[in-house]
Parts: sequence; C-alpha cells; structure tokens
Amino acid sequence: MIKVLSFGELLWDIIGGKAYIGGAPFNLASHLAKMGIQSTYISSVGKDDLGEKALKIAKYYGLDTDYISIHSTLPTGKVNVFLDKKGNPQYTINKNTAWDEIILQDNFKNVLFKEYWDAFCFGTLAQRTKSNRELLYGLIPQLNCKYIFYDVNLRQNFYQKEWIEHSLKLSNMLKLNEEETKILSELLLGKPVTKEEFCQIIYSEYDIEIICITLGENGSIVYDGQDFFGFLEQKVKVVDTVGAGDSFSAAFYFPCYQG
Repeated sequence: MIKVLSFGELLWDIIGGKAYIGGAPFNLASHLAKMGIQSTYISSVGKDDLGEKALKIAKYYGLDTDYISIHSTLPTGKVNVFLDKKGNPQYTINKNTAWDEIILQDNFKNVLFKEYWDAFCFGTLAQRTKSNRELLYGLIPQLNCKYIFYDVNLRQNFYQKEWIEHSLKLSNMLKLNEEETKILSELLLGKPVTKEEFCQIIYSEYDIEIICITLGENGSIVYDGQDFFGFLEQKVKVVDTVGAGDSFSAAFYFPCYQG
C-alpha cells in the first residue's frame, strides 16, 4: 500500500457564517485517504469543540490521526474566507492558533523515521512560526522517503524568500499556481520570466524532478526536466475554488507515483 505523510495546518474555513474543515495539506491528506492511500497527518488542534470535531472528521475520512496533537492553550485555527463573484477566495488567517505550534514528541519522531514513506507533503503557511520551521526542517532529512512534495500555496503575506528557498532545497516535487509562479519569479529570480523559463531555472538550481503549474481554467503544465506536458481542464461552472488546488494535488500525485 502507498504510504504518505503530510505536515501542516488543520483549521476551519468560515464561509458565509458556516465552518468547513480545511487547511491545504489537510485537504490533500484527506483526498489521498479517500483514494485508498495510507495517509498520516502531522498537525495540532486546540482543546476545544472545533478541535474535537476536527479529529472526528479526520478519522472519518480515514486519516491516521496519531500525530495530530491537542494543544493545551492555543485554540483550533480559523480562517475567514470571502468569495468574489467568480468564486475566488480571499483569506484572513487568524494568528496564534494550535497549528502554529505543532508538537511532535521524540518517541513519535523515532517511529516515523523507522517507516518507509512513498511521499512527504507540506506547504508554506505552517512555516510562519519558527518552531514549526525548526520541526519541519529537522524532520524531512531524517525520513526514509521517495518523494518530497512541496505545494507552495502562498497565503496573505505569510511567506519569506528564505523559507521558500529552504523548502525547494528539501523537495523533489513542486506544485504551484500561475500567480505563485509570478511571485516566485520576482522573489527568487529577481525578474519576471515565462512559466517555461521558471520551470527550467528551478529544475536546474534546486534539483526538482517534477514541476507542476496549475493555470485555472486553462489547465496545467508539467515539466520533468526534459519535456513540457500540457493538460486541459474540463469546462465547468465555477461556484467555489476553495480547496480546488488540494484536490488537484491528490489527483496529480497518485498517477505520478504509479508511473
């Protein structure tokens, strides 16, 4: 069985006054579990009703929740989401929440290090705290893992050049969207470049094996170091794009691994 370990935020998106469980790496881990992959998630929730509900839902989805800690003082994360007329979201992400201090005891780390993982998945947002970055950067090099999958997933201003560069150095699979490609071109390369040039430069400088850029209604492109592959999206009526990239990542990763 394919085994995937994921790390990051576990929170509730508040949309139109209703709470929906989320967090990009959590969404990805949940989709993988639904696809029959053994999916384990590392995060933290608060000692509150939302935290309790989050754990129940995670187990219902089929996730291994042994590494989701319950924080004694910080609350479960919340994000206020506003959707524009096209269903595109704008986020207000609350600070000082449980997933900002993900806790992983040494005995749990030792168990993870002894396992073989087909992939480890993470993003940028959970790196906004020093403690999470230290945990993440110390964890990845010690894992026995085939693929390190980095979904850039920029949110608000919770990213820095140093974090992204470090994440790229640790990874061999990269996924980002068209807007993030423009941001990283300026941030990392100091100038705007085409999507194709971006892929070629990042591939050569960071030894990334596979790069995927999603293009919204225009599909996606994938670069493997030699060739570019284009994939068209099926035309649908867009109501809400929250979590769309995460479901794409799950569907993208599975055939990549199978191949």
